[in-house]
Amino acid sequence: MKVVLFCGGYGMRLREYSESIPKPMVNIGSRPILWHVMKYYAHFGHKDFILCLGWQANAIKQYFLNYDECASNDFVLTSGGDSVRLLGCDIRDWSITFVDTGTASSIGQRLKRVEPLLAGEDTFLANYSDGLTDLHLPDLINLHHSRNAVASFLSVKPTQSFHMVKADDQGRVQKIKPITEAGVLMNGGFFVLDQEIYSLLHEGEELVEEPFSRAMDAGRLATLKYDGFWSCMDTYKEKQALDDRVVRGDTPWELWKQPSAPGESALPMPQGGWPSDVQVPTPG
Repeated sequence: MKVVLFCGGYGMRLREYSESIPKPMVNIGSRPILWHVMKYYAHFGHKDFILCLGWQANAIKQYFLNYDECASNDFVLTSGGDSVRLLGCDIRDWSITFVDTGTASSIGQRLKRVEPLLAGEDTFLANYSDGLTDLHLPDLINLHHSRNAVASFLSVKPTQSFHMVKADDQGRVQKIKPITEAGVLMNGGFFVLDQEIYSLLHEGEELVEEPFSRAMDAGRLATLKYDGFWSCMDTYKEKQALDDRVVRGDTPWELWKQPSAPGESALPMPQGGWPSDVQVPTPG
């Protein structure tokens, strides 16, 4: 399936890092969160990506045009640095389409602008590009098909430390409790969509509000409630929490590093290593 990634917004709540680069290019460890999201989908065999670009689109283009495989793969350096042989690779078999979908466009507008690139795709995947999970992705896809849904998404527990408040008309508080304990679920930003979503998405509309409401009214909106690991990167605090996990080696979303994990789709390293043509040029 093709994967549509929305990566053109301003990232206003993460301005400490995203003043000059789009939020999906903010690093988690040594790689942008966009890379982590793409590696997640590639792990399950979905390697045909459509990037919906907007603000600071060139930062994303240049990152992949100048991609350094050595930053996240083992390699052999010989001849004093004149030759570098990779022992693994990330994006060699990926297809990435870069599309300018407008600086101030909504998610719905961005999706609409890549519609021609999804012709013939009965079902495709989509993501906000700012969240990570260890979800076994086929579970969400299977739910989507079993419910004959037009749209399906991941539902997760809120991670913010807000309190839910119930009060009467005079302002007397009747109930207050942490939102994380209130049984509330939120949209986790991982979507499975059918081509029919375009018949529900009208010009200028946001994706979740109007089209999803129409799918819900037709009984064709589904969600997978998930209690496993999920985290977004909307704020400085959330970014730091993910970085701390990287330092500790506690990165449950990096399923590609867990060969025995359910749903493992990465190919094992061939006997004798990767082919000799998996190389990168060296500077100078």
